[in-house]
Amino acid sequence: MAARVTAQMVAERAGVSQSAVSRVFTPGASASSRTVEKVRKAAEELGYRPNVLARAMVSGRSRMIGLVVAYLDNHFFPDVLERLSNALQEQGYHVLVFMASPTGNVDNVLEEIMGYQVDGIIMASVAMSSDIALRCQARGVPVVLFNRSQDIDGLTWVTSDNVNGARQAGEFLVAGGHERLGYIAGWDGASTQRDREAGFRNALADAGRRIFAREVGDFHSERTQDAALRMFDVPADKRPDGVFVANDHMATIVMDVLRFDLGLRVPEDVSVVGYDDAPPAAWPAYNLTTVRQRVNLMVEETVGALLEAIETPKDAKPRHVAMDAPLIVRGSARVPEGWTT
Repeated sequence: MAARVTAQMVAERAGVSQSAVSRVFTPGASASSRTVEKVRKAAEELGYRPNVLARAMVSGRSRMIGLVVAYLDNHFFPDVLERLSNALQEQGYHVLVFMASPTGNVDNVLEEIMGYQVDGIIMASVAMSSDIALRCQARGVPVVLFNRSQDIDGLTWVTSDNVNGARQAGEFLVAGGHERLGYIAGWDGASTQRDREAGFRNALADAGRRIFAREVGDFHSERTQDAALRMFDVPADKRPDGVFVANDHMATIVMDVLRFDLGLRVPEDVSVVGYDDAPPAAWPAYNLTTVRQRVNLMVEETVGALLEAIETPKDAKPRHVAMDAPLIVRGSARVPEGWTT
């Protein structure tokens, strides 16, 4: 087995000090362009790779971020994962991805993350208990919630404005002349689900209307199929003529059930509106009218808040951000006469 290449060996090859090698491979440290060139050339020739964990033990910073995601079936989350990872890597941080149940306890996952000495944690569509939040704060590990909001002191969260976004969906469907509006809910433990349903109900109430039929898909593929069948596999006068679905993942499943299982036309027989504007929403197969989560801005806000808490903790203040969420009109729902976007 070949001997491990050390920083001292690189320093000798490059004709610089070992501390100069360390500065070249430490994000944010200063070194002259000439030194950087010599060190990187020597490192490449020797096949040297810096020991990130050893450097973390010396500096007290791992430059690693724990990213907890609930599930990847929804195309919204792989997109979010890629954007968060790229944004953090641009700032010199490495990302460790951990999976957690969207409806389960995340205590064990967070304990595992802590074992990696991460500098911070982003929880994407995963809730946390007040106890866990306090434990993270006590250890000096900042946490930011992405696509969730929680009323916990000192906790930063970034979401879209789910209430107003869903209100727009409701107003759009009401203006389209629908008589029987249904709602397919996600998991009720999620703040996104509760806020979206509240916004939709508010829009209907303002028009003197109520939800005609409600089913629960739980943000789960099979349960959403079952929910759609319960809602629509009934006589024509008993089924909704328009439906708002709590996210795009479920909305595309509902569209498939309507068209391929039940032989109904979208939007002629049933209008469908979703939430997220995940990539499949724009595919011609779905052409889904939906509420857009402004992912780029949400990621920018999330990363900015987390790095501020890591790098200047005394100055960092908790942020509560609800990003504007516009309605994107496509072809899956009847467009009201004279409607302008």
